[in-house]
Amino acid sequence: MKALDLFCGAGGASMGLHWAGFEVVGVDNRVQPAYPFDFHHGDAISCLLVAGGLDFVWASPPCQKFSAYRRKGYGVGDGYPDLIDETRQALLSWGGPFVIENVPGAPLRKDLMLCGSMFGLDVRRHRIFELYGLGALQPECRHDLQEPRFKQATNRQNLRKTVEIGVWRIPLETQRRAMGIDWMNLKELSQAIPPAYSHFIGGLL
Repeated sequence: MKALDLFCGAGGASMGLHWAGFEVVGVDNRVQPAYPFDFHHGDAISCLLVAGGLDFVWASPPCQKFSAYRRKGYGVGDGYPDLIDETRQALLSWGGPFVIENVPGAPLRKDLMLCGSMFGLDVRRHRIFELYGLGALQPECRHDLQEPRFKQATNRQNLRKTVEIGVWRIPLETQRRAMGIDWMNLKELSQAIPPAYSHFIGGLL
């Protein structure tokens, strides 16, 4: 089966779809030298409209506008577009099974929420998913399995239960292991989702 990963970044979601058995093509409007599969540099919606032979589409429109830091008033997300509804309408017109992924607080229907603790990862990184053409039972978070054992990225004394992602004071390899990703740099990693999420969803098909 063939999947298109729109707004693919460096390929966190694409890798999970690959694990689930898909042939994956990624699309992003920024060149992604670390992307591990076939890559097309261009506008995601335009590429969807001309793509053929697809069995599934994954879409991760920019999330910065809806991030927790943005909602706290820190200015994060200023200048970033809200492409969720435009993406949704294009995918509905396409007509096949698809998923839209984003952060909690984004204007998505919350058909599914995934957390790293559900997959034995050392991150939580909650993400919500709007599903079309497939369904899933909601797994439970397993925060109780995450024990204090990681150093803080700041000067706080208490150990963390999870690894902070996208911070310079924590070794990159530690962050990669926590996410289940071994090919991204720090910036790419900070914008990715664990491949375990898309592996789980791709498996539903």
